[in-house]
Amino acid sequence: MNLILFGPPAAGKGTQAKKLVAERGFVQLSTGDMLREAIASETELGRRVKSILEEGGLVSDAVVIALIGEQLTANKGAAGFIFDGFPRTVPQAEALDELLSARGTEVDCVVRLVVDEEALIERVTKRYEEQGRKDDNPATFSIRLGKYNQDTAPLIPIYAEKGKLHEVDGMAPIEVVSAGIDAALKVVA
Repeated sequence: MNLILFGPPAAGKGTQAKKLVAERGFVQLSTGDMLREAIASETELGRRVKSILEEGGLVSDAVVIALIGEQLTANKGAAGFIFDGFPRTVPQAEALDELLSARGTEVDCVVRLVVDEEALIERVTKRYEEQGRKDDNPATFSIRLGKYNQDTAPLIPIYAEKGKLHEVDGMAPIEVVSAGIDAALKVVA
C-alpha cells in the first residue's frame, strides 16, 4: 500500500503517519523529518539544506527524490509506505510515479487533510513554542503555507481525476481523523 498524506504544513500529517506506522507497520517517509535528521547529524546534505529550511525555502526536487528512492530501496519488505510532505509539486508527483512504477507498484491512495489556515497558524505557533523548530516560526510558516498553496495544491485535481483522492476533516479530533483515513484505506484495499 502506497499512501500519500496530503495537506499544508501543520495539518497533522505526521501525527496520523505515526499512528499508521504503529498500527499497520507502514514506513513513514517524511521528507521534513529526513531533512531535519540530516541537519542534526551535520551531514553534507544537512549543511546544504539547513539555511534553506530555516528561511522557509524548499529543497531541490533532485535531493528530495533521491532521499525517497533510497528509502524505498532500504525498506523493500515494508507493509506499505506513507509519503508525508511528498510530493509537493507536479514534477515530484511524476517522479514518484516513476520510482514506484520501476518497483512494480503505484500510489494507491491520497488522503487530503482539509484544514483551516488560521487554525494552522495557531498550531504552528504552539509547536514552535514547545519544540523550538526554527522552520515552524510563524513568519517562516506563512512562507511555507504560501508555497503549499502555489505549488502543492495543484496536485489535488490530478489525484481526484485518477480517483485516488479521499478528503478527511483535518480539524476534527485526532481519533476522528484516524477513522476517516482508515475508511479511505478500506475503500482501496
